[in-house]
Amino acid sequence: MTDMMNALKEGWGYDSFRPLQKDAVEAALSGTDCLVILPTGGGKSLCYQLPAACGIGLVMVVSPLIALMDDQVASARDSGIIAAALHSNLPAAEKHSAMQAISDGSLQLLYISPERLSLGDIIGQISDRLGLIAVDEAHCISHWGHDFRPEYRMLAQIFNRVPTVPRMALTATATPHVQRDICVQVPLRDEIHLLGHPDRPNLIYRALPRKNAIKQMMSIIERHPNEGGIVYAQTRKEVERITSSLDGHGVGCAGYHAGMPARTRQKVQMDFVNERVDVVVATIAFGMGIDRSNVRYVIHANYPRSIEHYQQESGRAGRDGLNAECVLLHSYADIVMHRRLSTMDGPLSPERQQALDQQLSGVTRYASSPVCRHRLLTEHFGETYSIPEGNDLQKGCGACDVCLAETIELDATEAVEVAQKIISAVWRCQNRFGAGHVTDVLIGRDTEKIRRAQHDELSVFGLLRLEGDTSVRFWIDQLIMQDLLTVIPNDGYPLLAISEQGKALCKGDGSVRLGQVQKPTKKKKSSAGKAPADNSVEWEDVDRELYEQLRDLRKYIAEDINKPPYIIFSDASLRDMARELPANRIDMLAVKGVGDHKLEKYGASFLACISGESVEEAFEIFKA
Repeated sequence: MTDMMNALKEGWGYDSFRPLQKDAVEAALSGTDCLVILPTGGGKSLCYQLPAACGIGLVMVVSPLIALMDDQVASARDSGIIAAALHSNLPAAEKHSAMQAISDGSLQLLYISPERLSLGDIIGQISDRLGLIAVDEAHCISHWGHDFRPEYRMLAQIFNRVPTVPRMALTATATPHVQRDICVQVPLRDEIHLLGHPDRPNLIYRALPRKNAIKQMMSIIERHPNEGGIVYAQTRKEVERITSSLDGHGVGCAGYHAGMPARTRQKVQMDFVNERVDVVVATIAFGMGIDRSNVRYVIHANYPRSIEHYQQESGRAGRDGLNAECVLLHSYADIVMHRRLSTMDGPLSPERQQALDQQLSGVTRYASSPVCRHRLLTEHFGETYSIPEGNDLQKGCGACDVCLAETIELDATEAVEVAQKIISAVWRCQNRFGAGHVTDVLIGRDTEKIRRAQHDELSVFGLLRLEGDTSVRFWIDQLIMQDLLTVIPNDGYPLLAISEQGKALCKGDGSVRLGQVQKPTKKKKSSAGKAPADNSVEWEDVDRELYEQLRDLRKYIAEDINKPPYIIFSDASLRDMARELPANRIDMLAVKGVGDHKLEKYGASFLACISGESVEEAFEIFKA
């Protein structure tokens, strides 16, 4: 077999591994089963691609991400691996080529969908050459996973036909319950568990009450000009509305949802991956097949379905390890909508209802609690969060709205007083009105509905006038989350009512925690208005003009060879080039992410651009 470190350098251009990658590769090479949980951007694909490059035999990767397989094949080939894919969308010529490579024994890496694997006798054709079975996105195998795929339950009987072949199950997110289910269902045997820390320190998290969603989105988009971003919305209608609004504000964007023609969806996806479109507004149907590494921000216009979904979806930002921003705009109305959508096809089973309740409770707790977002996400997955070394203990992670003091926690006395005022308003409205009406009463809004109900005569009318509707609505959501208020469905319109805990709090028994979004001073607004990466060491000594030229060159080459730009070189590699200014092939090999194979293909053109040639001239060198 090829030496592991030599293969890593030659194929991927790295001199060292990321956490747990080496352990996973060594487990595969020694024939040991393993469960690998690495956060998005943690380098899961290397864990099974490197054994293929080392000569372990054919590596079969079972993956549900059909849209992503072709990009993964292209990336593996750029690292010198003979790779192919088999799935339902594959053109006949490519399918024939893949089957030929299987037949003649030349194939090193095979991506296959679980549906395709269950058809015919692929496992019989490759059993004598099979060196490793990898199950990617393994959370899909669990009933408790957030993207359950029934086809994954059929894999165990197929794998048992090759009992001596080591197995590797990989995912980015899995609670302890899902981890146990994966190990049973694959199944793994005497496996080792390689559990990476779920925290993504390069992501800046913000959870903000939704007030003026388009205005809030525009402030984020304007912080990242000409950079990739994803906006997730809850419904197709919302996708179309947001896309139209952003387009009206001059943002070049595209919508994506399952109701669009397949060809249109495919074009949007390819335009985004190939950096012809920078902003995509989509339902969660978009993203599972996206491997664009330089997404600089992800915006959720509504609550995600669960913390696991949020970790996956927000994790599509900053896959290259550079700073990125993840913003959740939320309202409790989103939770009501999730419950409604979940029962559109009929009542849920008790098991799924329990799972849904747990998932929605987790995501409301994340958004509403005035606690470090990095800590909340980490602890959800059963790990302990530690403040990054060198950070001020009082500033916490320094990378979320709470630790950046954009969201603050009220002191205990004030929190109780505010909660009692809100609960009193719900009581005086006789549990017959929703959160919007109660908010209007508390801030003293003069509306026909309030006058008709004579609620402008209540003692609580205008009691929180100075706080504003955004804060009051946010507090109502937090009181619901803490079971001090309850929501009662009423012909599709949710009404607020007081819980037993809420009554007790009004009598002085119990406690409450409330957060409030700070109204930024000019100084704070200026600080927050910069892109998160602008003041980072990521840009230290980087020639910005050269960096943009290298991006243009990468795009020209990508279009010429019909590959996504990130497969050629990542943004991190381009920044390293624009910082170190390599003058020759040896210098270029010192750049992170530049291995022998990529140097041979692209090195001369990028060196020419760095030396002062125009982008057009450098591109001609590549074509020659």
